[in-house]
Amino acid sequence: MHYMLKFGGGYMDEPVAKYKEICLWVKGRLDSGELKPGDKIESEYRLCEQFKVSRQTVRHAIAVLEEEGIVKRYRGSGTYISDAEHVVPQKEKTMQIAVMTTFVQEYIFSAIIRELEAQFSAAEYSLQIFVTNNSVEKERLILKNILNKNTVDGLIAETTKSGLPNPNLDIYRKIMDQGIPVLFINSYYPDLDAPHVSLDDKMTGKLVTDYLLSCGHRNIAGIFKGDDGQGHQRYAGYLEALMEAGVKINDQWVVWLDTDMLSDIEESARWFQRRLAGCTACVCYNDEVASRILSVCKKNDLRVPGDLSIISIDNSDIASHCRVPLTSANNPIRDMARIAALQMLDMIGGKKVPQSVQLEAEIVVRDSVAKRY
Repeated sequence: MHYMLKFGGGYMDEPVAKYKEICLWVKGRLDSGELKPGDKIESEYRLCEQFKVSRQTVRHAIAVLEEEGIVKRYRGSGTYISDAEHVVPQKEKTMQIAVMTTFVQEYIFSAIIRELEAQFSAAEYSLQIFVTNNSVEKERLILKNILNKNTVDGLIAETTKSGLPNPNLDIYRKIMDQGIPVLFINSYYPDLDAPHVSLDDKMTGKLVTDYLLSCGHRNIAGIFKGDDGQGHQRYAGYLEALMEAGVKINDQWVVWLDTDMLSDIEESARWFQRRLAGCTACVCYNDEVASRILSVCKKNDLRVPGDLSIISIDNSDIASHCRVPLTSANNPIRDMARIAALQMLDMIGGKKVPQSVQLEAEIVVRDSVAKRY
């Protein structure tokens, strides 16, 4: 695209940097009266499509316009033409918050829901609970329902298979374009510009691996979920701990699972025994995986922690009620849910919130790890 630029009293037909094209386009519409103070401009997603540029370029253009006082960004609502006396119109409140999780009654999810309910109830909000069962198609149907009905003031969502490309990000963007703030809990989609509150999964993966190293283990296996982004981050922490300790990484000892494979772990006991052969310890993606590995060990006559030490993540009720109580890194889910609720209330009120809040874990020591000095 070319624009006529004034130079030395005349004009020159000069190519313009992509971000400047967007700035000039917005200013031109403002000068012509097409845009007026308080009007909302196109979303980042739409501008990317229109100008065939990256989101980074669009964000740079908007940042320049904001620095010049031409636009104002509101988290969860959009970008508006500035007016010192203008207040961005808020959609009429429904006093309803949508909460979408992968599961609801099992594992850590019921505790998350209870804490969210307590926080929002105190603010006189009701929850609409949706469950995806970690299905991308179910997630899509739920999001379309939220988009079409437009009956909630905000959406708190847990990701569905965030370790894989997700076809539903366009619907999330449309929901945000409607002025409905979106916040992710427990995980997030890296390609979506929405805030999240979660465990620092990479540092937690490193924490549990460092603990095994401190107990004298060097042959350390890792079992991770490949279809969840948390699994990738915990694996990255596991690798970092081993490399910092100068321990050789053995790919044979790294096992990748997906959601549907969890229930098949015990049936593959012999296969897991072969993969873990030569290991003295194992990092498990979470307590659910660790409890199933305990069953594998029992079937193969492996003593825990005598033959194999096991450490996991989340410190759920499973960890303390296993046949061998699990040493596990706690996932501060109540703090996570409380922060998510308070941030969502701020977003509904038009306030800015941090793009990322990552909580730290601590090791809860039980009986599943032996020391090898």
